[in-house]
Amino acid sequence: MGVQELYISQQGLENLKRELEELKQQRVEITEKIKDAREFGDLSENAEYQEAKTKQSFIEGRIEEIEATLKMAKVIDAKNNANGEISVGSTVVVDGTGREVTYQIVGSNEVSPEEGKISNESPLGVALMGHRAGDRVMVPMADGEEREYLIVKVS
Repeated sequence: MGVQELYISQQGLENLKRELEELKQQRVEITEKIKDAREFGDLSENAEYQEAKTKQSFIEGRIEEIEATLKMAKVIDAKNNANGEISVGSTVVVDGTGREVTYQIVGSNEVSPEEGKISNESPLGVALMGHRAGDRVMVPMADGEEREYLIVKVS
């Protein structure tokens, strides 16, 4: 099986790279804290040492996660989608409840409902992909019903 692609915006990619650099700097700092804590003697009762080791474990795990994500990342630029079809990176205005709501379609690692960022893998995201302004799509709801959405605008 080939490497799975993970869709990400240019901004999302830059954010991950920035976080990775910050974590690598924290890695250096936490290593120093662990070294200093060891000098205090009995490590089993040294709260500073235990806290530093826990933080080190978190940092190392997050670094691995980001590096794996970066290897699978495929940057999507919605501006290249001149045909008006919804794709990852598109901003979409839909009406499904009598009021218009704006969403940005993003890769699964950039989801932020409070910012209107929904995954291309979510039920609404899946239903919208490949459609254009003026299309109507049916979206499965958690209760087993379906809701119709009108695509008002794609940018």
